[in-house]
Amino acid sequence: MSVRIFGALLLLGAMATPSFSQINMTGEWSGRYHEDQGDRVPGDVNGDFTGVPLNDAARRYAEAWDVRRVNVLEHQCQPYNLPHIYRGPLQFRIWEEKHPQTQEIIAYQIYIGTYMQTRTIWMDGREHPPEYAPHTFAGFSTGIWNGDMLTVTTTHIKKEFYRRSGIPSSDMTTVVEHYVRHGNLMSQTMIITDPVYLSEPWVNSQEFTLMARANQNWLYNCEYVMEVPQPRHQVPHFLPGENPFLEEWADKFGTPFDAIFAGADSTYPEYMPAVEAMVNEGEAGAGNDD
Repeated sequence: MSVRIFGALLLLGAMATPSFSQINMTGEWSGRYHEDQGDRVPGDVNGDFTGVPLNDAARRYAEAWDVRRVNVLEHQCQPYNLPHIYRGPLQFRIWEEKHPQTQEIIAYQIYIGTYMQTRTIWMDGREHPPEYAPHTFAGFSTGIWNGDMLTVTTTHIKKEFYRRSGIPSSDMTTVVEHYVRHGNLMSQTMIITDPVYLSEPWVNSQEFTLMARANQNWLYNCEYVMEVPQPRHQVPHFLPGENPFLEEWADKFGTPFDAIFAGADSTYPEYMPAVEAMVNEGEAGAGNDD
């Protein structure tokens, strides 16, 4: 009888103890910029289309893009959307919302200092809203744990840009994120699907570090100011074939522009012979000019 009682106590103890404890994601995090630093911090990206599987629609948009558009009043304080905001300089705070009785995590709440954005990642199994539901810059996010990896799926994202060189994003974008924490470091991998402007999913990654001293620049004080006078209702743009800055990045780094504008093909190792052929052709052409 005592053996049976002991076994029953062990069983009850196992049932009362959670079978798996999730990694703690809470805290205040800041970006690390050793990856794609030129794109993510100084923004020297005029004409940089590398690494993004843009399609013809995105190319046409980029050809018309004029960076002075951000000077227009209605765009000066426009936030970055979800697939863009984590690529730039930012700090963000994560905390848990728990059920008051069960103490289960209902959601992760995130406050992003850049443009003072808020975000909720629902962890309670709820469905995403219908397509016609309102879109926001942060979108609608649900999460699930896969071992020690938090996987987040986000829909209902407002259109914006993937890069300040004018690569657009649409309001049909879906983002899947994978978060993995290693001590004081957290890795984020994004898989971005956009049927309007991307020919295939775009994968990128970022690293964040836990801030030992929470401070900091949480208030993004943006004010609308007429910096450059413009005629009323005029939106800066370039007509097809008239953008003088389209090849600026390629010229700066001595890279064939066709390779910069190639989209998904240029992201694969098999594309390197094509780049070498373009370089050799360019050198041969330069020699003939001499």
